[in-house]
Amino acid sequence: MRKYDLVCFDMDGTLTKLRSSWCWVHSCFEVDNEPAYQAFCNGEIDEPEFMRRDIALWTNKNPDVTIRDIAVLFRDMPLIDGIQETIACLKANGIRTVIISGGIDLAAKMLANEFGFDDYIADEVLSYEDGRLTGEGKMNVDLRDKGINVRQYIEKYGTTMERTVSVGNSFTDIPMFKNSGMSIAFNPTDPYTQEAATHTVFSENIADILDFIMEQDKE
Repeated sequence: MRKYDLVCFDMDGTLTKLRSSWCWVHSCFEVDNEPAYQAFCNGEIDEPEFMRRDIALWTNKNPDVTIRDIAVLFRDMPLIDGIQETIACLKANGIRTVIISGGIDLAAKMLANEFGFDDYIADEVLSYEDGRLTGEGKMNVDLRDKGINVRQYIEKYGTTMERTVSVGNSFTDIPMFKNSGMSIAFNPTDPYTQEAATHTVFSENIADILDFIMEQDKE
């Protein structure tokens, strides 16, 4: 009998080789969001304003940019190796997989569709009916407490905290860890994340997390 029913994945820095899917778009537009990032980290602006400033960098560079233009950029986004193998293995064992990210929902949707994740939630870049960006974003994931989303998926899929695994790489994923029976820090960016996790994996291939999930599964 399997021990886990649900695995929740962070996206940016966990499923991707990037710090942020937002930063991937910035690099494609050749713009720098460091001032906004520092203002957010210092508590000078909230997350909606952070998104607003990020999106303004793109529209200032290209006033005619559309939501489709942004989506196309993610086709070349560098991903971590082993996603297909990992999701296929978990699915074959009846384990649900979801993405919980403060990144861009267009990227999360692409990954979910390509690799077969059961669900995803991430922040949205809003657009008008004709596809032009409104300049606003919609915060669906509060980076101060991603545990909220873990609990929502636990309820949705009818399981428990003890039968849930969370995988992430940074301190914003610690609330996910606290709402899971097992947590895996995958290539953690700071010591706090590593200390908060049940296990730590440093690897270029995310399939290495299966050693912990499936080994526990056999008990």
